[in-house]
Amino acid sequence: MSKNTGFTRRGLLGAFAATAVVAAPTYANAFGLLRGAGDIRRISMYSGRTGETLDVVYWVEGEYIKEAAKEINYFMRDWRQNEATNMDLRTIDIAAAAHRLMDTDEPYMLLSGYRTPQTNAMLRSNSRRVAKNSLHMKGQATDLRMKSRSVSQMFRAAEACHAGGVGKYSRSNFVHMDCGIVRSWGS
Repeated sequence: MSKNTGFTRRGLLGAFAATAVVAAPTYANAFGLLRGAGDIRRISMYSGRTGETLDVVYWVEGEYIKEAAKEINYFMRDWRQNEATNMDLRTIDIAAAAHRLMDTDEPYMLLSGYRTPQTNAMLRSNSRRVAKNSLHMKGQATDLRMKSRSVSQMFRAAEACHAGGVGKYSRSNFVHMDCGIVRSWGS
């Protein structure tokens, strides 16, 4: 005869998420619960624009992996100009931590990573929602989508990291994540 403890997978994940929020208020501590216990950070994405995929461990035991960072930089390049920059890996930390909180193996779909000033100006001329001094131009922002998670679920997971800007773009079906000041917006 088994005893019902009242614990569910969803309840445990919720408790983990609440603990992670307390334990991870900054980028450096986004994975604070795992520090010293085999901390490995991984990011998995694909690009519908280029057809490329990225699945890379980019941090092991307190160290970013240089070759992995180069792969990330190239993958997140401005595909319109075919120009890359050094992405701020704090943004990748936020995306990876949010992904972990969502408990899925599905990779993110990358919509936008680095943007050249020319690309940003072109996008800005077509939409008032594109910032003139966008953090995308500094390699500090990304726009992501998932099939298995709603924009609201992605937004809540990224916001739970308390480590940067999170924008919810429900009509366009994506979430913006950046390593700027902690803030959130959108509908």
